[in-house]
Amino acid sequence: MSQLAFDERAGQELEELYRTRDAVRRRSLARSALRAAPGEHIIDVGCGPGFTTAELLLDIGVNGSVTGVDSSPQMLALAEARCAQHSNVQLHPGQATSLPAASGRFDGAICVQVLEYVPDIAAALAELHRVLRPGGRVVVWDIDWTTVSWHTTDTDRMRRALDAWDEHLTHPALPRTLASRMTQAGFDNVQMQAHPFAAAGPMDPDTYGAGISSLIRNFIAGRNGLSHHDAEDWAAEQRQLGERNEYYFACLQFCFTGTRR
Repeated sequence: MSQLAFDERAGQELEELYRTRDAVRRRSLARSALRAAPGEHIIDVGCGPGFTTAELLLDIGVNGSVTGVDSSPQMLALAEARCAQHSNVQLHPGQATSLPAASGRFDGAICVQVLEYVPDIAAALAELHRVLRPGGRVVVWDIDWTTVSWHTTDTDRMRRALDAWDEHLTHPALPRTLASRMTQAGFDNVQMQAHPFAAAGPMDPDTYGAGISSLIRNFIAGRNGLSHHDAEDWAAEQRQLGERNEYYFACLQFCFTGTRR
C-alpha cells in the first residue's frame, strides 16, 4: 500500500473535487444521517479541507461547536482558512486512532471516507466510541472500491489502472465488514444505506468519477506496469468517451450510522 500524499497539489485537486455537485450531495446525505441539532458538539474526524466542518455549523448554530481533526498539515491549513471566521470551530492535528479529545465530549461524530485509509479499524472505531457521550450518534461513510466501474475500450489497461489505484488505501472493500466492526466496537442500532454515484453520456466535471480522474491519473503513473504515458492515455480515453457521449462511471458509497452504548 502507498497512500496518497496530501501535498499542495493534491490539496488543490481535493478542493476542486469537494466543490462538485456529487460531493455537495454526499455531504448533505452525511449531515442528514448525523441529525446534528442546535447546541450540540460534533467532531469531524478526517476533516480534510473543512467543507463538512463548516457546513455542520448550519445544523448546530451559535451555541454548538464543531471540532475538526486531520493528520495532514496541508488539509488543516485549508480548513483553517475556510473556518477562520467561526469562533465555535476548533481544528486540531491528530490521528483517527488517537483523537485529541476528552472521553464523552461529543454528541455526534462524522467520519467521511477516512477509515478506508486507516490500518487499525478497531482502534479508530474505539476512539469514535470513546469521545461520544452515551447515546451519542456516529456517521461513518466509506466506498467499496471494488464496485467502481468505468466504460473503456482497453479493458487490460483499465484493470491495471484500478488495481494500481487500490494501492492508495488500506481497505478497498471496507463497507463489507464495517457494520459488524461497528457493533463489535460498542455501537448499537447500526444501520447501512447504499448510495450510488453514477454518470453516463458526456463527462460532467461536476460528478464524482470525473472529479477523481486526475487524482487517479497522477497516482497510477509508474505503478502496476503503467507508464506516465499509459496514465495520460487512461485519462484521455475518458475525456474522449465523454466527447462522444459514451462516458460511463458508477460506484457504490455506503453510509453507516450507530449510537454509542
